[in-house]
Amino acid sequence: MPRIRSVAASLDRRSFLAAAGAVSASTGIGLALGLSGGEANAARPAAATRLHSRKAPAAPLAPYKNGTTLGTVATPRGHGGYRRLGDGPAWPRVVRPEIAAPKGGRDERRTALAAFVQFTDLHIVDVQHPLRYEYLRAQTASAWRPQETLSVAGAVALVERVNALRGAPATGAPLSFVMTTGDNTDNNSRAELDWFLRTMSGGSITPNTGDPRRYEGVQNSGLKQFWHPEDRDLRDSDKQAGFPAVDGFLDAAIRQVRSPGLDLPWYSTVGNHDSLPGGCYASGDSWFHDFAVGGKKLMSLPDAQGAAFWKAVKKGLDPKGKEFRELMRSEAKRLRSITPDASRAPFTPTEYVQAHLDPSYAGPGPVGHGYTQANLAAGTQYYAFRISDDVVGVSLDTTDPAGHYEGSLGTAQFDWLKRTLKAAEEDGRYVVVFSHHTSASMRNLRPDPQRPREARHGGDEVVALLKRHRGVLAWINGHSHRNKITPRGSFWEITTASHIDFPQLARVVELVDNHDGTFSVFTTLIESAAGHRTDFADLSQPGLAALYRELAFNAPGRKPDLGGENDDRNTELVLQKG
Repeated sequence: MPRIRSVAASLDRRSFLAAAGAVSASTGIGLALGLSGGEANAARPAAATRLHSRKAPAAPLAPYKNGTTLGTVATPRGHGGYRRLGDGPAWPRVVRPEIAAPKGGRDERRTALAAFVQFTDLHIVDVQHPLRYEYLRAQTASAWRPQETLSVAGAVALVERVNALRGAPATGAPLSFVMTTGDNTDNNSRAELDWFLRTMSGGSITPNTGDPRRYEGVQNSGLKQFWHPEDRDLRDSDKQAGFPAVDGFLDAAIRQVRSPGLDLPWYSTVGNHDSLPGGCYASGDSWFHDFAVGGKKLMSLPDAQGAAFWKAVKKGLDPKGKEFRELMRSEAKRLRSITPDASRAPFTPTEYVQAHLDPSYAGPGPVGHGYTQANLAAGTQYYAFRISDDVVGVSLDTTDPAGHYEGSLGTAQFDWLKRTLKAAEEDGRYVVVFSHHTSASMRNLRPDPQRPREARHGGDEVVALLKRHRGVLAWINGHSHRNKITPRGSFWEITTASHIDFPQLARVVELVDNHDGTFSVFTTLIESAAGHRTDFADLSQPGLAALYRELAFNAPGRKPDLGGENDDRNTELVLQKG
């Protein structure tokens, strides 16, 4: 690659930290690359468009740890049963040399190319939605989580954490933007999309659908397989495991929440839960719409039927939802009545892009949060944007419209990616790729119903393509709800845990030139701004956000390894300069 133009002049360490607040104002300025007819005829921008970005904060005196997992991490107290959380020991930073050997003295000469934050798998969820799978709780812990009633309060606390960061923890450089890598919503619901966009850009959110006066869901259903926080007489399965009674919980959970919105520009990548009803069904007619907005909801199912149904979902045997429809028909007598609500309707890919372009959700920008009118015209949900003078971001749409929760790329998008990588290489720019799915979860090659003759391309093909371009620094994704960082020969695949399952993390990423023939990619995990300690009597917005985390830790059946190992968390990932 040609010699780079860093966003900070080549300075010694002390001078760089003093000047970090003066990093190029172009950092984080969105510059969507032209799209036409689903292809990128303009794989590079025709002209720079300056979009709104926050003023760089005052430079910190030095790299810092406060507010990150380098300082402290929520840790359980005691043993057995329901465990309370408190401040725990920090996670260290680990240097990863698998791709390139780190060289001495790099701390004193490095300069930052860019710094940003990744959110992923927020799963802003309408817990009263008719398409939910709560009745499969015995088969999978992801079907229903005791904390998810508080997903909006938890996500707002994450926004508050980012707003409070002084800059990038490893270098002190200003943060440029936030990228959320999909599954922003849970049920492909218009209400959830509104809540997500207001969480990110600011506004008031009432996380309730159906009856505006009360909650109508599994947590006051009388069914013992779900935690009933306000029913002290019902010994449900969670209370038997030590879960508390919390008077006023459900009223507090559907009360209005206020989000300050991010004070950084933010971008959006689409996930399978954003595109498909249930996160896995290809909706070909009006049935899913009609059921979603209707007044019936299944809350329980015998274990044998649940096991058979979950097997079909897990293996992708029902991509069009035929078995789901049959289940609702055969269990008609078990369906419970709820208040119908048109806001629960599924949204289409076009409506997803239109919502991002809506000025009422603009926040600090950029307009469309990566998406453009060209995306609307072409019917696409992928784009490229300028991260800094030297780095291009590429946001992919890895959802397969044919159904199933695993993903892939269609040929039109795959060819666009080839051209975009080539253009960046010719311009001497480096590339960071964003997607929802990991390479390992891109195995779904079902043809797109709208393009039945178009081939699909899996994760192995994408990895091979990225490896052919030495300018690719990282592929950043989510989907697995797990922290995992994997060397891919010439770049790093960085997978970040969700914000619905414990440990509920986001990740700060810093791209750095070491001026010794290597780059470093620093990753630092952050929790939300909610306190580690909870008070069951505190049902304020911050109190609910803290409870959101503690309930997630105690959720029966949760996977304890989602936080990853130390080398998947706070890291310095070394790369050979191309």
